[in-house]
Amino acid sequence: MNEINRIIKSLGIVFGDIGTSPIYTLTVVFLMVPKTESNIMGVLSLVFWTLTILVSLEYAWLAMSLGKKGEGGTIVLKEILASKLKSKRQIIFITFLTFIGVSLLVGDGVITPAISILSAVEGIHLIPEFSHTAQLTLIIIASVIAIGLFAIQKSGTEKVGKSFGPLMILWFTSLAVSGIAGIILYPKVFLSINPYYGIKFFLNNGLEAFFVLSEVLLCATGGEALYADMGHLGRKPIINAWFYFVFPALLLNYYGQGAFLITHPETNIALFGMIFNQSAALYIPFLILSIIATVIASQAMISGMFSIVYQGITTHIMPLFKVDYTSAEMRSQIYIGFVNWFLLICVLFIMFIFKESSKLAAAYGLAVTGTMSLTGIMLTWIFYMKKNYIKSLIALIITFVDFTFLISNTYKIPHGGYWSIIIALLPLCMILIYTEGQKKLYLSLKAMPLATFLEKYNEAYKHMNKISGSALFFARDIQKMPPYIARTMFNHHIIYEDNIIVSISKQEEPFGISFDFKEKISNGLRVFEIRMGYMEVIEVEEILKKAGIEEKSIFYGIEDINTENIIWKIFAAIKNLTPSFVQFYKLPPNKLHGVITRLEI
Repeated sequence: MNEINRIIKSLGIVFGDIGTSPIYTLTVVFLMVPKTESNIMGVLSLVFWTLTILVSLEYAWLAMSLGKKGEGGTIVLKEILASKLKSKRQIIFITFLTFIGVSLLVGDGVITPAISILSAVEGIHLIPEFSHTAQLTLIIIASVIAIGLFAIQKSGTEKVGKSFGPLMILWFTSLAVSGIAGIILYPKVFLSINPYYGIKFFLNNGLEAFFVLSEVLLCATGGEALYADMGHLGRKPIINAWFYFVFPALLLNYYGQGAFLITHPETNIALFGMIFNQSAALYIPFLILSIIATVIASQAMISGMFSIVYQGITTHIMPLFKVDYTSAEMRSQIYIGFVNWFLLICVLFIMFIFKESSKLAAAYGLAVTGTMSLTGIMLTWIFYMKKNYIKSLIALIITFVDFTFLISNTYKIPHGGYWSIIIALLPLCMILIYTEGQKKLYLSLKAMPLATFLEKYNEAYKHMNKISGSALFFARDIQKMPPYIARTMFNHHIIYEDNIIVSISKQEEPFGISFDFKEKISNGLRVFEIRMGYMEVIEVEEILKKAGIEEKSIFYGIEDINTENIIWKIFAAIKNLTPSFVQFYKLPPNKLHGVITRLEI
């Protein structure tokens, strides 16, 4: 019973994006090529093999066989691969690939709700009373839905989320049933499973067929969520949901749409046209259900973005954005305000720029194929390092397919695809500036070697008047003391009877929290170490209480950066606009003392 519940949950969390692709995929494909029987059979063949190769093989089979404590995603692949590489240059290369992958996912995350919600709302046009509704009105309706969706994020979606799975069961069942009703019109569509029809489509349409691949790819958008969301529910429920329910329902619907288009080539909106033709009475309920499904798909994307950014924060590639917890029971449910409102602004901007879902499709797919190609490279490399040469060869072939789709998507760049690149460049530039800035900052701070620090500390502790109680100081690496600690103790003459250096370190595993006192390194000087998985959400104050630490004061460093370089000015602005270390971990403000260090970089 528990396994069934997990499968149902996975439908709401994992498959919303790929599950709403039938709303627009065939519609935009047949804006590029005529709706002849031969073309429709060829496109259906391409849809089948795209879902099989990119989703079933690349993600459900290869990627999901890899993980750390059941967790998946781009950053997990990077951690697995980096642990096997010995060359520093290779690690730098794979780290840069990860930066690109994370940035592309953000770009993808903006377009997903825009195209999904707008394409569903456009189904209103088929209702006779609303057939002449202005496109601007539809954009406003879609925008209101998007604003409402993003506005509820801060309050948490735990209660609403419980209904996502059952609603998606209804959605996929509707897709399957309507697909079967469509197939009855032309049962021969099942022959399109044969790759001969896809090859014939290429032979008949030449270069045009190659660019059609960029729209066929839309059927697989959201496939990466199978691996990225593996940690939420486990591998088995997601795979079972995909192979036994989602994949068959999608194929039945695509075949049904294809059969309907062969018998009704005048139809412009494939899915909604088919539903309206099958039952005008059920059309409005189905339209409402489709809008709900797109909201669920968008919700899964937003939650995924929060998770990706949080991974970026804990792996030190992104700034310390303010994080709120929206569930007392589930610590993994988080809200990051900056990310939420950044995504909303981008989604509304994209809707008003492109105006129609068919035009929006021109920007969609580039980021997806980029992410899939990077995943393919890392999978090939990991299996090769593991000496699993068969899987490595299969992954290499799949990577070639990924790159074929990526190249076909390049034609979208001048037609709006550049927005996908621009959106992805924003987080990429932020990551590069932040990571390089942190390195520069670390070098400029000139940390004091532990031996030198202890020599000065012992002298000061012996002769200075000490304050009663305990004081906390934070240092990432105990062997290199941050200058603010030396300044506090030796320049400002602030030494407590009990001085505790707290070190928070990221582990290679995604989950797990451990903490303990290390050996006392000198009189009145102890080290307390917190070790956390890079996906853990921790409360430092709670951990300190569990360890029996009752501090009177908490000292932390503040860097005042002075620079003439425009890049480092941006870095300084990022540091000023995002919370400090102690604010991020929500330490008690009445105990905090910031020690400023002025730096020239």
